[in-house]
Amino acid sequence: MKRIAAVAFSVAALMMISLHVLKAQDQALNQPPAGFTLLFNGKDLSGWRGIQGDINPQTVAEFSPDELAAKQAQWNTDRDQNWSVDVAKGELVSDGKGVFLGTEKSYGDFELYVDWLMVNHNGDSGVYLRGYPQVQVWDPENPREVRNGAPRGSGSLWNDDIDNPGKWPLVKADNPVGQWNTFHIKMIGTRVWVWLNGKQTVDGQVLDNYFDRSGSILPTGPIELQTHGSEIRFRNIYVREIGAEEAKATLAKIGG
Repeated sequence: MKRIAAVAFSVAALMMISLHVLKAQDQALNQPPAGFTLLFNGKDLSGWRGIQGDINPQTVAEFSPDELAAKQAQWNTDRDQNWSVDVAKGELVSDGKGVFLGTEKSYGDFELYVDWLMVNHNGDSGVYLRGYPQVQVWDPENPREVRNGAPRGSGSLWNDDIDNPGKWPLVKADNPVGQWNTFHIKMIGTRVWVWLNGKQTVDGQVLDNYFDRSGSILPTGPIELQTHGSEIRFRNIYVREIGAEEAKATLAKIGG
């Protein structure tokens, strides 16, 4: 009798596990949670523009309308050569070359979710915030990047000043190359919070101005996906703009 009960329990447990896995597999891709806006529709590059890699956002802000239009046409041509959509999988694909991919809209204070997949070993990428570098993406096992801290893992503000605690992740939380990872990023003012695969890697640290160390970053700008020499894929990109009251309350908690 005990054996029959044990077998029945095992079967029930296996059924529960199977149902859980099936449910996870059946979750729709590129469908934002409540309160968030979809940035990538899984079908095309709508809402995204090419942006020259590592260009100072202040420089772009100072372009005349004609200059910006000419540059944007050039960058979008490059975008279409090096960025594509794997419609069958609902994934945004960078071949590792050309311009970065930026939102057409500029954002101030916001909360962002984005999944990323490093296809091959020794890759490098990142997420630019208001056009500034960056929430870092590494292959932690890349032997060429040991001196740059890759073994510490992704999810830090790597381009911060060396004495800024945000430069290094609080924990190493990367999944192995070839598996999906999820960033949860929040930016208010110059402060940034980052979680990688559910583990916090940056806790309210300042994003330094990479282009002008003596100055602050602009209050608004695009969210950009970096291309940096290796194929990388993105999906499930969602944003929520943070209002003034929420921003003020959040900064008050950290004395910012």
